[in-house]
Amino acid sequence: MIVAGIGCGRGTPAAEIVALVAAALKQFGIAPGDLAALATERTKADEPGLAAAAQQMALPLLRSSVEQLERVAEKLLTHSARVMQLTGTPSIAEAAALVGAGRNARLLGARISSGRVTCAIAEGEGT
Repeated sequence: MIVAGIGCGRGTPAAEIVALVAAALKQFGIAPGDLAALATERTKADEPGLAAAAQQMALPLLRSSVEQLERVAEKLLTHSARVMQLTGTPSIAEAAALVGAGRNARLLGARISSGRVTCAIAEGEGT
């Protein structure tokens, strides 16, 4: 199961999110049709741009609690002091991708960012 974890600022438009996901998939050599879901932290999932991006891409939007994100902190490749201060986890995009990808999940590389969006890709066995 391949999942794109997303972190974004309030008011980020869907087009910016979709473009970064496409760039991440291309960077890791993944066909868009192989992506199973987008994932984020529970409160971010209410962002209109993120919900619209999932709808445009015809993908489910998986929601994880901060507690679930914290459980995979040792597997993260990058850390953001700002995100840590705001949420208590060092990376929403990487952690959400790992949680969403399920058992034995691993990041394919460090998150990428553009503007107000971060995206990380993880692969796992699902739940």
